[in-house]
Amino acid sequence: MPKTQTTVRVDEKTYKAARGILDKLGVSYSQAINMFNKMVVLKKGLPFEVKIPTDETIKAVKESLKDINTEVITISDLEEEFEKIRKA
Repeated sequence: MPKTQTTVRVDEKTYKAARGILDKLGVSYSQAINMFNKMVVLKKGLPFEVKIPTDETIKAVKESLKDINTEVITISDLEEEFEKIRKA
């Protein structure tokens, strides 16, 4: 199948994070984009739901977050936890 080259502008931080995850999955960024494109064609639209949340949904989310202790978790943190579980 013939290939075409394209250029897209993406957020650098998100791009680097995605590349890191894809590398661990053994998938190149280009392969992931091709998968996405194929899913768009197969689904005849975005391969995931996209919608604007209702006021009721926004309120429910805010309420649910009030009592949650939020913290930043990095990929390194997740890798460490995974290793602990794997070794157990």
